Amino acid sequence: MKLFARLRSRNKKSGNRLFRYGWKVALFVVVAASGLAVFLFYGAWAQTFDMKKVDEMPERNTVFDVDGKIYSRLAGANRLKVSLNQVSPLFIAAVLTREDARFYEHKGIDWKGILRALVHDIMSGSAKEGASSITQQLARNSLPLGGRTISRKLLEAMVALRIEHQFTKQQILELYVNRIYFGTGCYGVETASQAYFGKSASKLNLPEAALLAGLIRSPNRFSPLKNPEGAKTQRNAVLNRMVTLKKLSSAEAEEAKRAKITPHPKRLPFIQENYAMDAVQRDLNPLLTQDQIDNGGLSIYTTLDPAVQNATQQALETQLTKIEHQSNFHHPLKASYQPPESGEGDSSMPYLEGAVVVIDNASGGIRALVGGRDYAQSKFNRALAPANRQVGSAFKPFVYTIAFTHGLLPGAAISDGPIQPGEIEGAGNWSPGNSDGRYGGILPCSYGLVHSRNTMSVRVGQFAGLDSVQKVVNTLALAQTVPHGPAIYIGSFETDLKDLTAAYSVFPNAGVRKQAYVIERIDDQQHKPIYRAAHISVPALDASAAWMTSELMEDVLTSGTAASARSLGFKLPAAGKTGTTNDYKDAWFLGYTNTLTCGVWVGFDQPTTIIPHGYGAALALPVWTQVMNKAAEHYPAQPLQPTMPIQHAIVCSISNQLATTGCQAAGSAYEIDLPADKVPAVACQVHGGEQSPFAQQLQGLPQKAATFPGRFFRSFRKLFGGR
Repeated sequence: MKLFARLRSRNKKSGNRLFRYGWKVALFVVVAASGLAVFLFYGAWAQTFDMKKVDEMPERNTVFDVDGKIYSRLAGANRLKVSLNQVSPLFIAAVLTREDARFYEHKGIDWKGILRALVHDIMSGSAKEGASSITQQLARNSLPLGGRTISRKLLEAMVALRIEHQFTKQQILELYVNRIYFGTGCYGVETASQAYFGKSASKLNLPEAALLAGLIRSPNRFSPLKNPEGAKTQRNAVLNRMVTLKKLSSAEAEEAKRAKITPHPKRLPFIQENYAMDAVQRDLNPLLTQDQIDNGGLSIYTTLDPAVQNATQQALETQLTKIEHQSNFHHPLKASYQPPESGEGDSSMPYLEGAVVVIDNASGGIRALVGGRDYAQSKFNRALAPANRQVGSAFKPFVYTIAFTHGLLPGAAISDGPIQPGEIEGAGNWSPGNSDGRYGGILPCSYGLVHSRNTMSVRVGQFAGLDSVQKVVNTLALAQTVPHGPAIYIGSFETDLKDLTAAYSVFPNAGVRKQAYVIERIDDQQHKPIYRAAHISVPALDASAAWMTSELMEDVLTSGTAASARSLGFKLPAAGKTGTTNDYKDAWFLGYTNTLTCGVWVGFDQPTTIIPHGYGAALALPVWTQVMNKAAEHYPAQPLQPTMPIQHAIVCSISNQLATTGCQAAGSAYEIDLPADKVPAVACQVHGGEQSPFAQQLQGLPQKAATFPGRFFRSFRKLFGGR
């Protein structure tokens, strides 16, 4: 019995021992299995992230002006990436001391740091101390890992292991110092160093390096610009930690602590929100993919000249404000405008608006572009499509050029009388009148352009031919659809200011249209060009005919519709043309020197009469003169010169042929300097008689050409009944 009792007792003890250790083993197995499951689960989840994203750091695309200076930045992270060897070793030491002292020892997770933080949090009864390694911080700042949860921390740890496997320690550290946020909108140590201290990260001294390292955990709270005392406390904490880890001596730390917190912030290039940048963005979108734009780091070299841009904006505002204070102006004033409470600007402004475009003749590069008075109040860019407006008289120079191409000469006799119903082929009873309501008799063709006579211009258009005029409109890319009717002779169609200004640049460019553009070149993050402007040039007008028109447009500024330019202080050699539409709803002036072409438009977003008799010369010309005078400081204007041989001739105003003794007797002969290829080849067939001799190719052209108007009109004196 005792034997059985002992056996039962022994079996019982064995059972108890097995139970006692068995559940522990089972628990261990369960915990180990759970840990393995968690590891496998989060490890698999970590594998779903693209490690390329860690290396992709959006930075603002930088926009440069025509001189290669930073003009603006496009929206994006305010970051300037630098290599690790471009960062002060003092900052590297400070940031490692502050954030991850065992960075070079662990494999992505600092287990000792985690244990230390856990003990500290338990002892303090809070969860204030973090233990994320630099690699873990890089993981959560680079990838969408989720919020501040245990699950996110586990995923972060697994991703950190992947990063350590994918990148070297030096690469991880470089990515980290470029990615972290330092407050005040600054990403990366280079941007922060320039923003707070006005120097590059490579030149940071010990107090500055420690201060930046101290910002990382709470950048907005301890910004030296907002909280210098808080920044000082964090800086000193970093210095103390560096002494503890024997990175500094106590004496070095104390000396650094005595440094005053005196930031010398450098004003970083800001994001300019204006009409010129709107034009840059518009041209950028079709050139690059959205990913290329969003990833940033691009260097966008433009043709913009800030000096001309600023002068243009100022000139427009000055003139429009002046118009608003005229006694005959009866519209809302800009100064009285109240933007909607929603913050969104009106789709059309109730006050007077305007636009200006300045183009470099040699290249087609846009030097300035202003699409309105206030970009903050209205983003609508009136200089670009679809802000199309009727061009009116501003189109007339192209009609005259086409007529000159077909053999008409500036001295041809043209009637300024009223157009009779049915006179204009295909126009029925259409009978446009002159804007001043006055009519003359037979006048030189040139008078019609210099003084912007509608009746004469329509008759010149008839000589040019409707099909030819429409073809040139298309060649100049002025409009996609143009009504097929004689009303286009006096600009009865719509276009935008940029395209019209570009079209005017054909006159100083010997009939060649150069595509207007604002982006010269785009470089990628590695400073390799990925786009260059094509510099497209297209022969659009006959060079000789364009020169003949250009000479007349010089007269517009001296004796024609824009003669007031001289009283406005404009003395430069230039040419141009006013433009006014029906009921004075649009006022234009477009003109050029040998270096620049400038176009100005003034009007309301919802077309209405600006002021009674508000001609382009009164409303738009003053803007043009201010802009061109200012621009001439950078782009000196020289006399406009022909690019072809010029000959002196005596011509008949009736036949447009070489004058004869019969023409002289009839009083229709006049002297003129013409491009050699435009000198008539045959004698007048109308008046008969012997051919008059004409001079050979001119010598000393500029001086002789300058006397052309006087000689020209003297030749007509007899035709008009004078002596």
